Amino acid sequence: MKSLLFMHIAGVVLFLGNIIVTAFWKMRADQTRHRDFIHRTAKNVMLADFVFTIPGLLLIIISGVWMAVQAGYLVSGFNWLTLSLILFALTGILWAGVLLPLQRKMIHLSAPTAENEFNIESYRQASRHWMIFGTLATLLPVLILYLMISKGV
Repeated sequence: MKSLLFMHIAGVVLFLGNIIVTAFWKMRADQTRHRDFIHRTAKNVMLADFVFTIPGLLLIIISGVWMAVQAGYLVSGFNWLTLSLILFALTGILWAGVLLPLQRKMIHLSAPTAENEFNIESYRQASRHWMIFGTLATLLPVLILYLMISKGV
């Protein structure tokens, strides 16, 4: 059970750590207003999602389900586990349905090509939406973390 708990915590660290740190670096890049730097950073945010966020997500799901089964937790009825799963699903919907498309748009808008002049306002609008929805997609897992820690209290 301890190795599952370790996997679960490692997944949470990868998942939450990456979404918080990449938002920080993206905000810092945006402040420079340097197109090439913004573009490289936007691409690296997307890469970091695949290198850290998805593996963290898989560790959370696999170890969490396994621990819940071993502990005999049921998803029937409304409890901390069902609320956590609902919030986790909402986070996934926000990430896949809103944040990834916005990341692709920001990469496209900041791409250095001769015919694609950098429209900073279009980029800023996409970036603003990414920050709003990204903040929500970060706060939901933080709430889930609180629910997981306080479930026995």
